Amino acid sequence: MDITPFLDKKSKTPLYEQLYTFFKQEISHAQITKGTKLPSKRMLSGLLGVSTATIERAYEQLTAEGYVKSKPKIGWFAAGVEADFPAAPDHVQQSVQHVLHVKNAPAIDFHQGNVDPAHFPFNAWRKSIVKSLDRYAGHTSGDPQGEPELRRMIARFVRLSRGVNCDPGQIMIGAGTTVLLQILCLTLKPGTKIGFEEPGFHRSRRMFEANRMNVIPIYSDEEGVLPDELKAKHPYLVYTTPSHQFPLGGIMTITRRQELLTWAKEANSFIIEDDYDGEFRYSGQPIPSLQGLDPNSRVIYLGTFSKSLLPSLRLSYMILPPLLMESVRKNAHLMKQTVSSHSQMALADFIESGEWQKHINRMRALYRKKHAVLLEAIRSELGNSVEVLGKNSGLHILLRLLFPASEEEAIKAAADNGVSVYPVSPSYIGRPPNVSVLIGYGGLSEEDIRLGIQKLKTAWTPLISSC
Repeated sequence: MDITPFLDKKSKTPLYEQLYTFFKQEISHAQITKGTKLPSKRMLSGLLGVSTATIERAYEQLTAEGYVKSKPKIGWFAAGVEADFPAAPDHVQQSVQHVLHVKNAPAIDFHQGNVDPAHFPFNAWRKSIVKSLDRYAGHTSGDPQGEPELRRMIARFVRLSRGVNCDPGQIMIGAGTTVLLQILCLTLKPGTKIGFEEPGFHRSRRMFEANRMNVIPIYSDEEGVLPDELKAKHPYLVYTTPSHQFPLGGIMTITRRQELLTWAKEANSFIIEDDYDGEFRYSGQPIPSLQGLDPNSRVIYLGTFSKSLLPSLRLSYMILPPLLMESVRKNAHLMKQTVSSHSQMALADFIESGEWQKHINRMRALYRKKHAVLLEAIRSELGNSVEVLGKNSGLHILLRLLFPASEEEAIKAAADNGVSVYPVSPSYIGRPPNVSVLIGYGGLSEEDIRLGIQKLKTAWTPLISSC
C-alpha cells in the first residue's frame, strides 16, 4: 500500500503534528485499514526529508491514543477504529495532545556520530552501485590494501581538499578507523609507548589498550598537544586530532604543528593524525592537514567517509609514510579486505562522477545552517549558564556547564525530559577538570535542534536555580 503523507514545511504547525494528523485521519476514515503496516521511520525520513525523531514522535503519539500498535523490532501497525465514532471536541483533543506530547515524546538524540541521512543522494549512489556491478561483475576477490580505483580517487581528493601529499600505494582502505588502527597495531610490539592526547577519542584509545600498547596521556593547552610532554615521555607514536580536537573542538595552531613535526623528526617517532571531520568548517578557510606540512614523512593520516556520507558504509582510509608501508601491508594481507570491493568501486565512481563533491558542498551548507540554529538556540535558551567550546567546525560542540551539577546529574535530567546528551569523561584518562557534555547536531532537523535545547532548559533550570 502506498502511504505518502504531505507535509507543509512552511506551516507554523510542527511537522510531527502534521504527520500525526494525517495518519489519524486516514485510520479514522478507514483509508488505512486495521493491520496495515506503516512505513518505517527511515523510509519516511528519506521520503519526506525530515528527521527520524520527527517520525517517531508522531508514531508514539498515535500509539498513545490507540490509533497505532507498536510491535518491537517489527514496526508500527494501524489499529482498528470505528469510522462513525465521534471525535472529541477540539479543545479536549488539544488538551490531551499537550499532555501526551510532554509525557510520551521520544528522546531527541544529540549523538555526535549521527549524520543527516535524509539528504543523502540515494539515486546517484544507486547509479554508482549499478555501474560498479556491471563493470566488475566477475570480480571475485579484492586487493587487501583496498581497490586501486578508490585509492586513486582518494589520493586526488585529499590533495585538493586537505593538502595531503601521497600516492595511491600509500593508502589502505578499512572498515572504520578502529580496524585500521588494529592493522597498525599488529606491526607494533606489546608495550610500545603510545602518546595519546588528553582528552582524546576514547574508542581509538581503547583499541591501543586492547592490543596491549602502553598508552600514556599527552596533555594539551589551547594550541594543541604540548611538545614538552612529548620530549619528557618519549612515545614512539602520538595520536592527535589537530583540525578539530576531540572532544574539546580546538584547532592546533601552525606553530604547534611545526613543533610537533620537528619533535617527530628528531625523536624518530610518528604522529597519527585523525582527521575525522575535516570537511566541515564554518569560519575561515579549511585547515591544512598536518601530513601536508610534513617534509620528513613522519605522519600517519586517518580519514573517514562516515561523516560525509553514511556511517553504515563503514569506509575509512589510512595514508602511511613509506617507512611503514611494507610492514603494515603484510598485516593487511593477513586480514584480507575488510570492506566490500563493490562498495569501494561504487564510491570510486561516485567521486569520479562529481557526485561526491556536490554532496559535500550541499552538506556543508546544510550543517552550517544547523550549526547556526544550534548556537542561537543555546544563546537564547541557556544564556550564561553554559559555555560553548569548539564551535567553528565539525558536527558537535561541547557545552561546559557553569552551574553546580555533576555530569551524571545533567545527563539524567536531560534524559528525564526526552533529550539524550553525552558524557565527556570517557575521553579522559584522568579526571575532567570541569563538567561538560557533548552535543552532536548532524542527525537532527532544525526543528528538533530548537526543541531539544528548549527541553534542556526545562531539564536544567532546577539545577541552575539551586546555585
